[in-house]
Amino acid sequence: MIAVIDYGLGNVQAFLDIYKRLNLPAYAAKSAEDLSGASRFILPGVGAFDWAMQSLDNSGMRPALEKLVIKEGLPVLGVCVGMQMFANRSDEGDLGGLGWIPGEIKRFDEVNFEQLPHLPHMGWNDVAVTQSNLLLENIAEPQFYFLHSYYFEPRESTCAIGMTDYGGAFTSVVAKNNIYGTQFHPEKSHHWGVSLLKNFAEL
Repeated sequence: MIAVIDYGLGNVQAFLDIYKRLNLPAYAAKSAEDLSGASRFILPGVGAFDWAMQSLDNSGMRPALEKLVIKEGLPVLGVCVGMQMFANRSDEGDLGGLGWIPGEIKRFDEVNFEQLPHLPHMGWNDVAVTQSNLLLENIAEPQFYFLHSYYFEPRESTCAIGMTDYGGAFTSVVAKNNIYGTQFHPEKSHHWGVSLLKNFAEL
């Protein structure tokens, strides 16, 4: 059973619609009690880093989620800002992140871009799989939909399993043990995104 964490940010219904089409059980979790019935979690996110961290704290779900993910080792997939929250900190805000995957969230350096507009990075882009991982298995020539101005820079290179080029290569997919994250939006990425979400459900 997949719990899509509904803390006021992200395309919760889009994930639920995809899993309904796949005939895989999923539901929106709005409280710590809702998390107890799940075997894996999706943490969506849009907007600013500090706002997302505050919203998760205000939801009351953070302690329960940390226990289930860190202590019990249940899989979690962070999407866009939801992935960025796994880092220790972000250039975008002052609050600390969850620190589940050591690293920092960096703003793109606009000096590296040759054409306008520079930011946000918006639209379709390729993802090059740099390390074999079940999350990206059997996805041919993956392309995904992006909308962001910041990116994840993991401290351990082994945590970067997918890379994308935008003014230079940046990490677009991360993984560390049971913790996975995508900078792009699989719920908006047609059959490539559906395949990734199916893979996550079957990890």
